[in-house]
Amino acid sequence: MEGVEFCFPHLLNSSCRKALHPVSVSTLIYMIISSISVLTATLNLLVIISISHFKQLHNPTNFLLLSLAVSDFFVGLYLLFYIMFIDGCWYFGDFMCILYYVIGTINTSSSIGTMVLISVDRYVAICDPLHYPTKVTAKRVQICVSLCWSFSALAGSFLLKDNLKQQSRFNSCVGECVVHINFIEYVADLALNFLLPITVIIVLYLRIFVVVVSQVRAMRTHTAGVTYQCSRKGNPKKSEMKAARTLGIVVIAFLSCALPFYCVTLTGQNAFLNGSSSAFVLCLFYFNSCLNPIVYALFYPWFRKSIKLIVTFQILKSGSRNANIVKVTE
Repeated sequence: MEGVEFCFPHLLNSSCRKALHPVSVSTLIYMIISSISVLTATLNLLVIISISHFKQLHNPTNFLLLSLAVSDFFVGLYLLFYIMFIDGCWYFGDFMCILYYVIGTINTSSSIGTMVLISVDRYVAICDPLHYPTKVTAKRVQICVSLCWSFSALAGSFLLKDNLKQQSRFNSCVGECVVHINFIEYVADLALNFLLPITVIIVLYLRIFVVVVSQVRAMRTHTAGVTYQCSRKGNPKKSEMKAARTLGIVVIAFLSCALPFYCVTLTGQNAFLNGSSSAFVLCLFYFNSCLNPIVYALFYPWFRKSIKLIVTFQILKSGSRNANIVKVTE
């Protein structure tokens, strides 16, 4: 057959056909996805090293950022396999195909769960600042993050359990990587990993927005008697307000990148890695993992300073863990 290339030429009767693209298009796709993959993994690795190494950064909020960075780092590695699948062929076997989807599901679920935890953290910091140090402790955050990842792993495994039991059951040819989710599992996944957490995130940040606007108005009017929601529980610190703004940008960026992806997934139950119709939204969804460290670099001086110490290898010096990274006014 002229002009037709097979994933496995020695299996002409059962092999899938390669997706043929113009050389210029294939090159562009490889360059874009490779750049996103490398940049995502590198930037998030810097976040992981920064928060893990410097003791001054060991606080509840940063532990949540660390969890998000770990998830985003794996997304960067995850994209490497997507690069290998651009031609429409899966060369790594049926088990690795299912594992690919399981890891992707775990990363997605843990990212969304961490976003919810970040929203709760900012809500308590802004609306109940007096009790924030006692309500949100490093130990409690670590427990919540552990539960988040455990739930994500269980949910991912349960969602694809039928595919794990009967690998390649839904493949029409050798070299295809397809998973199937029944309707009940699909609705449960949509509700638990999208609708419910997104609703919680939006509601909490709307309440934070109301509090911030009320405080700004109170400061402008200089009226001592002006009160606003949560004001009886104390006024949030300037640093907490700044953190809420920065993490609000992270949440908005996440929603902007995730909503198109989930809207596309609503069109069907089967997931195809090589679906050309969803290629753009899939790349947009994963590109969000690259945006988070960029936001930190723009708004967090401590991240810029820690990057400088890392790339200049000053973290290898003794006592570098105790370096002064965060200014008192930040």
